[in-house]
Amino acid sequence: MVTNTSSLIKFMSLADIQNLYLEFLNNFPAELRPIISLGVAVLLVYAIFKVVKKDWIYIVVLVVLLPGSVPFLKSIWEGVVTFVKFLLHTK
Repeated sequence: MVTNTSSLIKFMSLADIQNLYLEFLNNFPAELRPIISLGVAVLLVYAIFKVVKKDWIYIVVLVVLLPGSVPFLKSIWEGVVTFVKFLLHTK
């Protein structure tokens, strides 16, 4: 029996990710939640920095050869910034 795998794939929105993160935070005492959120934000920024530092030439080539990718990269950046702001304002 062949099933359509495209119907099984569910993309998570930013709201879904935030709800999942809040469920994760509920496992910890309220005093530790700001510290955990700050730690996750720092690790996320560090991971993005490492990727950009390592693969910056590919991003430049992508923008030069495919100018239509700029809005896509901007939307990714805005999503990351929104999530980091959410992490820093989680209580």
